[in-house]
Amino acid sequence: MRDEMKESAVDAATAATALARAKAAAVAKRHPGALVIGADQILDSGGHWFEKPRNRADALVTLQALRGRTHQLVTAVAVSRDNRHAWENVAVAKLTMRKFSDEFAARYLDAAGPRALESVGAYRLEAEGAQLFASIDGDYFAILGLPLLPLLGYLREARVLER
Repeated sequence: MRDEMKESAVDAATAATALARAKAAAVAKRHPGALVIGADQILDSGGHWFEKPRNRADALVTLQALRGRTHQLVTAVAVSRDNRHAWENVAVAKLTMRKFSDEFAARYLDAAGPRALESVGAYRLEAEGAQLFASIDGDYFAILGLPLLPLLGYLREARVLER
């Protein structure tokens, strides 16, 4: 689905939202009555959408491509219940990686270990990855993968959480 959207020139926010909605809807079908949350994230750098690195070599290539540049991390969350779409939110963060050497990138990947492969940008902002950046403009929780504060607001409005 993601590749088809990219090929049809859909923007990253529309694609991330559609993917989050599809995830929530798929799980909601299997759990009648449950409120289901789905999320998705797309890293867009100059129109190129990055994938999670498959291995350390891919992670290094990703870091080399992003260093010294600003990219967008688009994070969407959607809520479904019983084949109904209930709510969605999309957050866009702009992250600028500082210029760093290949040696620094290799040391970062050593320190991050296999966890670097769990992130589309090969970075873990909540850990060693903070050292890769010169500036960040956006919601911290959305960068980590879930626009948490808007979601909590919705859950309070829906009376799932205490107001």
